[in-house]
Amino acid sequence: MNITFRELRQIKHQLPTGSVDRIADELQLEPQTVRNYFGAKKYSDGGIIGKHIQPGPHGGIVNLKDTTILDLARSIILDNTAKVSMGME
Repeated sequence: MNITFRELRQIKHQLPTGSVDRIADELQLEPQTVRNYFGAKKYSDGGIIGKHIQPGPHGGIVNLKDTTILDLARSIILDNTAKVSMGME
């Protein structure tokens, strides 16, 4: 899957507090690995998960080989948005 770096960062910024740890726990990853997936570059504390960045507009194009983290992040955002719109948050 291809996504711009800017779009990837926007998704990360939409996540509610604690979501990085939640994603890491659910997928049995280090939290820093999840942060690295969304654009951080602290590889000594977390790995790199199948992504490649091509230079280009909006921070470049990110080719994600595995969208599991992204899919879970989007699910969390949708759940949170539904809770907020229902006044549950």
